[in-house]
Amino acid sequence: MLKSSNKTDVNTTELLISIDAEAFEAAVEAEYQREKKNIQIKGFRKGKVSRKLAEKTFGEGAFYEGAINSLLGPEVDAAVAQEKLVLVDRPNVEVTSIDKETGVEIKVICVTKPEIEITDYKGIKAAKKVNEITDADVDKQIDIIRKKNARIVSVEDRPAQLGDEVTIDFEGFFGDEAFEGGKGENHPLLLGSGQFIPGFEDQIVGHNVGDEFDVVVTFPEDYQMTDYAGKEAVFKTKIHAITFEELPEIDDELVKDATEFDPVDEYRASIRTQLEEAAAKQADAAFESAILETLIAKVDAPVPNCMFEQRIDEIVSSFERQLQQQGMSLKLYCQYTGMDVQSIRDTYRERAEGEVKLRLALEKIAELENFEATEEDLNNTLGEIAAANNMDIATVRQFVSPFALADDIKVQKAIDFVKENAVVENTEEAAE
Repeated sequence: MLKSSNKTDVNTTELLISIDAEAFEAAVEAEYQREKKNIQIKGFRKGKVSRKLAEKTFGEGAFYEGAINSLLGPEVDAAVAQEKLVLVDRPNVEVTSIDKETGVEIKVICVTKPEIEITDYKGIKAAKKVNEITDADVDKQIDIIRKKNARIVSVEDRPAQLGDEVTIDFEGFFGDEAFEGGKGENHPLLLGSGQFIPGFEDQIVGHNVGDEFDVVVTFPEDYQMTDYAGKEAVFKTKIHAITFEELPEIDDELVKDATEFDPVDEYRASIRTQLEEAAAKQADAAFESAILETLIAKVDAPVPNCMFEQRIDEIVSSFERQLQQQGMSLKLYCQYTGMDVQSIRDTYRERAEGEVKLRLALEKIAELENFEATEEDLNNTLGEIAAANNMDIATVRQFVSPFALADDIKVQKAIDFVKENAVVENTEEAAE
């Protein structure tokens, strides 16, 4: 029975629960009956030891712990429900007194969901800019087809230039001594790719097939091999071949062969439409993100740290599953990156705090606007989840809590509502 309920701090409530002697005795007897078959005392057959003897042998409180544990869950749940508390963490339970004559006294510290006040969520202003699609943007996409159909041409009549691919031999020296890792034979190198040390590729430019020459470079100060950092090196180099990609002209024939379109103009129009649609989606996503960031900023009520930690747990678990799909463990990832689990958690803290505050804001808006998740909403969402995971709806129902799903639907309705009521204002003030 709940004796008292006191709010001891922000988002913290202390419950005092009393279990009378009769209920406690019944629980102790029930615990004895459960454990009876396992009790063995010399001179008595297993399972035939009386409660009185067991308590005399092992102590009066031999069955107290099990009895209390059997009572705690229902009693705490009933008290929480009576006070209409919404918990965000497991309650901290302390048994303050146990007495056969008077019963049990329990203190329960509950961390509760914060009360959020949010106003001015209608008419949020944010910038929304859709990038204009130019002919150059279309040409970049068309170049993809051109590259797929490119012809590799050998160069014999001119020196190498940026954009060419050269095949070279090279060997690096510090003074007169060759150094480890500085030698290659018939190595392909795209000039201008930045694959080699700064300055190396530039010195290839201007040389012809068959040329043998020195390339003089200085290793960067921050080079990963510290013994080489800042040192001047000479690479003895020879060019074996020079090639370049010859891109075909984009014409009706190429488009017809490489795409489902004919002629070129139809293909260009299709590309432009796709790019415009992508630009519109990108602008819409940025607009929504700006609106939601504004909502986050409106949440100034204290939020229990456990809510942030729980969200970080979820994010890290998701990240770990992604790594596993790639054949890597979190432990191995840490070894490669030099990070530990705590530093990974720290990188996600800001994100987690924002997501928790946003969720609280949206839940409050859903409450204020009386949004509900209808049966149709639930069925449609279950259908979408099933389709996305190649499962049937009946199977999805086994894994998805209808209450959690309903909450998610209401939150999405809140997002849509805030977005529909937002104001596009492309000014510097709005952008800030």
